[in-house]
Amino acid sequence: MKKSIFIASAVALFIASCSSDDSTVTKGEETTVLSVDQAVVAPSVGGANEPNQVFVDLSSAQETSIRRDSWDLGFYSGDEFRVIINGSIKMAVKQLNTTDIAEVQEEDASVAVGYTTLAELGYVDNPTGILTGAGNGEGTAIAEVSDNNENNKVYLVNLGYEVGTTIPETGTVALDGEARGWKKIRVTKQGNDYVLQYADLDATTAQSVTISKNANYNFVFVSLTNGQTVNVEPEAVKWDLNFTGFTNYYSAGTSQITYYFSDFITTNIHGGTQVYEVVVSDATQTEAVYSDFALEDVEDANFWFSATDQRAIGSNWRNGGGPSSGPSIKDDRFYIVKDADGNIYKLRLLALTNDNGVRGYPVFEYELL
Repeated sequence: MKKSIFIASAVALFIASCSSDDSTVTKGEETTVLSVDQAVVAPSVGGANEPNQVFVDLSSAQETSIRRDSWDLGFYSGDEFRVIINGSIKMAVKQLNTTDIAEVQEEDASVAVGYTTLAELGYVDNPTGILTGAGNGEGTAIAEVSDNNENNKVYLVNLGYEVGTTIPETGTVALDGEARGWKKIRVTKQGNDYVLQYADLDATTAQSVTISKNANYNFVFVSLTNGQTVNVEPEAVKWDLNFTGFTNYYSAGTSQITYYFSDFITTNIHGGTQVYEVVVSDATQTEAVYSDFALEDVEDANFWFSATDQRAIGSNWRNGGGPSSGPSIKDDRFYIVKDADGNIYKLRLLALTNDNGVRGYPVFEYELL
């Protein structure tokens, strides 16, 4: 089989010439490669402020980049009525004991992401990406939207932070900018649509917007700045990996707290992408093991974890650095990725920083098995 090479970034490196069998569609200056077997990709995360969420589709080596603070809520297009919050900017929500959005509310500093916020409080979405759960840190922070409107409470919403603009020390990140403030929201149903009400905390009236599900996408995304829908993720079967800042859970003694990670990679579990990690006992042999890894070496049973957890890659691919060491990739591992069409790839992270040591410049290579 001929191998085709496509480089999905202006700063990516060509590693071979394209096969004459490639099929392409061109619109203006944008070229879409319909089938890619091998590539080196540098997702446009944007540097040490990591301003972008970047969604990458391996079968086409295409990336979709969206500014992290451009959306607030995602409305699930599947059978359930579930709403996610934007964990890439440290959003947090708290259910209030009222259904009346006209009631004036006050800020609550405890509704936040950080070391003092226990996961069991349920102020953030469960980081596995699984939407179902009984609350208290399981499933979405916003309860499933009910047919009984008495169950659809008002939520206090901490909108998190704008994308940072401070230039940090080399090797570190500065993802948080100015605080974005607060809103109150309520979500109900109207047939197969969502109805979102939102307002400032001191407002006695609310704005309302109807959101229709779209079966081609995992979620329909909305900004609370203007109540408008926002194009965030590509279609459900047209992306595999998301490079993003991420609100996670982290063990602290016998409890778990909410903890924010930069340089995080999630997989598209709602679209069917699965992945597992291969760790090489002798890191000096990783490149050789990766090069020799073939389709017959794939252990299909190892994909089970990622079917219910979008963090199979997560932050496992890199070291964050510290007082005596800079950030770096872990050179003893690579990943096996299966997309929604059943294509299986081997994938290896090559860089976390640029040549000057600035974070937010990841590079990875992959090959179809």
